[in-house]
Amino acid sequence: MPYSNKKLFTRFLKWRYRNISNRTFIQLMSLMVGFLAGAVAVTLKNTTYFIESLLKKGIVFSENQLYFILPTIGLTLVYLYVKFVHKEPLQHAVSSIIFSLSKKRGLLRIKDIYTPLITAPLTVGFGGSVGLLGPAVKSGSAVSSNLSRLFHIDAKTRTLLVACASAGAIASIFQSPIAAIIFAVEVFTLDLTMLSMLPLLLASISGVLTSYFFLGNEVLFSFSLSEGFQLNDTPFYILLGVGTGFASIYFTKMYFYILSLFKKLKSPKYKLLVGGITIGVMLYAIPPLYGEGFGFINNLLDGDHLKALGTTPFDTYTNNIWVVIALLFGITIFKAIAMTTTIGAGGAGGVFIPTMVMGSALGNVVAKVINNLGLGFSVSESNFTLIGMSGLIAGVIHAPLTAIFLIAEITGGYQLFVPLMITAAISYLITKNALDYTIYTKELAKIGALLSHNKDQMVLGLMEMDDVIEKNFKPVHPKMSLGEMLHQSVSKSKRNLFPVLDDDKKLIGIIVLDDIRPMMFDTELYDTIFVKNLMHAPPEVIFYETDNMKQVMKKFQDSGAWNLPVIKKGKYEGFISKSKMLTAYRRKLINYSQ
Repeated sequence: MPYSNKKLFTRFLKWRYRNISNRTFIQLMSLMVGFLAGAVAVTLKNTTYFIESLLKKGIVFSENQLYFILPTIGLTLVYLYVKFVHKEPLQHAVSSIIFSLSKKRGLLRIKDIYTPLITAPLTVGFGGSVGLLGPAVKSGSAVSSNLSRLFHIDAKTRTLLVACASAGAIASIFQSPIAAIIFAVEVFTLDLTMLSMLPLLLASISGVLTSYFFLGNEVLFSFSLSEGFQLNDTPFYILLGVGTGFASIYFTKMYFYILSLFKKLKSPKYKLLVGGITIGVMLYAIPPLYGEGFGFINNLLDGDHLKALGTTPFDTYTNNIWVVIALLFGITIFKAIAMTTTIGAGGAGGVFIPTMVMGSALGNVVAKVINNLGLGFSVSESNFTLIGMSGLIAGVIHAPLTAIFLIAEITGGYQLFVPLMITAAISYLITKNALDYTIYTKELAKIGALLSHNKDQMVLGLMEMDDVIEKNFKPVHPKMSLGEMLHQSVSKSKRNLFPVLDDDKKLIGIIVLDDIRPMMFDTELYDTIFVKNLMHAPPEVIFYETDNMKQVMKKFQDSGAWNLPVIKKGKYEGFISKSKMLTAYRRKLINYSQ
């Protein structure tokens, strides 16, 4: 920033501090963040749809043969961008935001703004079977984070504004402001108070209005309910809830399994080649797997399953309803595979919309099976399509309230509220009992970066180990005599604990002042007793790279120690004292609770 502009901006900040209260400024910022996140989402959608429209004619002309090469071309373009411009592996959008909130005080880089706007359209536009919601949330959150840093906003408020950005992006994409707010609360574990509610509401409204301003009345799902909830259908909604629960478990486990297979391919080029070919084959056999899949959902909602399936190698058999059911069930199975293959091969995209596609297919399958068993039952296939989406969202993302309100807002009313609650609750309960973590949170849990609605765990997750490590301990060498230790370390130290380090600065033991107090004044022992004779192993050791603060607290509890050494990269780093850790915890708790 030029000096004159910087000086002007400084004057503005001073004026703001004098004339605008912090609460009012946050509300104004939430409006701005919601608008910008909405604009990001609109840009992302339009860029992707533009690429898809350019390629669509070629796909039709080639009779689906382009499906074999388009995903590889898109992934190659993403690979080249990542290698020569981004210069580091792409991260999962929502997981990286949660990690930033937990461990980086909500700070996201400037390149996190534009990278999703480039890589996601290339991935999805060329057929990658992923969604745009995650990249939209990541880009909008990066905008919010950098604006917060520009305006000198503290870390806690920055977290709220990042959540506002996610609400704005989701509200813009789905035009569902209530679900957008609930998503921010459920996924980013935000405390829902009146202080946080108003900024989230303002951001959500701003995102929706942005969508209407740029896109008019265009909506993702042009659907209106023709049939409401029938009490007799309750057992079938329970059945759908069970089905979506097990489907959510399958979706999540398949995700991690396929990613583990791709991790075995060390070269990004091999990942690209294997992933591109695999996706191409799946797209040729099952065209609805192409891109996000909103067209597929809309066709199912309209009752046109043949249009939803598109042109497939099985067209001559689709006059048989059971073949149609099998093909739709195939989409339920292969959507998770296609999505994860896209991500594993280096593509950019989210998992939220693929869960909706998979859920819509499963819900439609369940309804068709019920209607064609010949037992005299008849249910609304459109309603089951919608409710199937809510079941998968609730199960895969562990966000049942988001699932319920999103589908309720999409349908323009709450006529299906009861079956939505039934299916989403059952799916969530089944998945939550089977899987402790979601696609978003499993890796974060391993490194202790997981945010939680449990305030104790949340505060521990927000604490940084570097903030509590103390380094003012005088080290001693195992070959030191007692006299040398007393003169060189004990007499110059204010602590009663001494780490014993070898020549490579590796910790081999500790000495406590109580260990040497009986012999400190016996000068005859000064040259006959050595540190190696006095040292003993610490009651527990903290490993900097692998232990999170929750594990550190447990080690203090189990060992009963007041000080524990920290090992970083195999070498002694310092000590953490229980008193300092508890003091830091208390301060963080007070700050978090305000």
